[in-house]
Amino acid sequence: MTIESNSSRIYYTKPSITELEIRYANDAVTNGWGEQCYDYIYRFERQFAQYLGVRHAIATSSATGALHMGLAGLGIGPGDEVILADINWIASAAPIIYVGATPVLVDILADTWCLDPAAVEAAITPRTKAVLAVHLYGNLCDMDALSVITQKHGIYLIEDAAEAIGSAWHGKRAGSMGIFGAFSFHGTKTLTTGEGGIFITNDDALYERALTLSNHGRARDEARQFWPESIGFKYKMSNVQAAIGCAQLERVDELVAGKRRVFEAYRGALAGLPVSMNPEPPNTVNGYWMPTIVVDEAVPFDRETLLAAFSACNIDGRVFFWPLSSLEMFRSEPQNSISYSLSSRAINLPSYQDLDNADMERVSICVHSVLGDIP
Repeated sequence: MTIESNSSRIYYTKPSITELEIRYANDAVTNGWGEQCYDYIYRFERQFAQYLGVRHAIATSSATGALHMGLAGLGIGPGDEVILADINWIASAAPIIYVGATPVLVDILADTWCLDPAAVEAAITPRTKAVLAVHLYGNLCDMDALSVITQKHGIYLIEDAAEAIGSAWHGKRAGSMGIFGAFSFHGTKTLTTGEGGIFITNDDALYERALTLSNHGRARDEARQFWPESIGFKYKMSNVQAAIGCAQLERVDELVAGKRRVFEAYRGALAGLPVSMNPEPPNTVNGYWMPTIVVDEAVPFDRETLLAAFSACNIDGRVFFWPLSSLEMFRSEPQNSISYSLSSRAINLPSYQDLDNADMERVSICVHSVLGDIP
């Protein structure tokens, strides 16, 4: 089969929007004002907490905001350190810097692309206050090992589950296992509100502090109007966004199933190539937000060649995240050898739920055209 250069474009991701989302959004725009201006926000928070199996949720304008709010609520600040994986999008590290703390970047495991627990423990110092477990592309950190380490050293375990809705670790949903978790509902995510995020926790005291911070420092039991007790933030999600989120949440099983269908199709089509893909260890579920191939280390591979082939076939290519320590604003950490090796050998594949078999075949043929003749 050949690929026509004028074939319709295959985007790396786009949302799944139905009449339900449109109806809820229209209702929020038409009626969600005055006394109803928070109705969909409260509904979304309540339903998301139920979905995760946690007590509290605060809808935010981004996962970045949720992380910032949570770190501040824990009192993490100047002089403190937070350990996270070197391979991540900068949105995971930036909130650590916002509160004046220092991100400590450690290496990853070659199979999960997430935090190496041994590297985490080796990096702990008297200044370490937390470990930020980022579930990359839907893959899961080893939450059992990280929980043992953080409990042993008396530090917080935080989950950045921005990319991991639908993923579960030994029966517990991603985002529900740390002192707090954060999710993203950016337009690229499995469940989307366009922009948006959510803070979730089972800790009642942390919830109250975060709730106050989320409302410009105004406590919810404050009787005086417009009286803040501290300097807070403004990371609220809008009612219209929450309306879309409510509809998406009603469809969450369908949305995750769509991602898993796409991943399984790729896995079958690319079997036999010298690549590995997102893992799903025993007793876990991977939401497969972003199906990814990692070319075997022994194989000569130029990622730009594959990106050029995608471009020629009118297919979006998306590179694997760079090591954060390769960026100018962070200290270089060349000893994180797996992070540096893996980043250049990996690429994300188009993965939106509405991809049909012909689209996925087209992507797979393009991958085969570059990797199929490599011994």
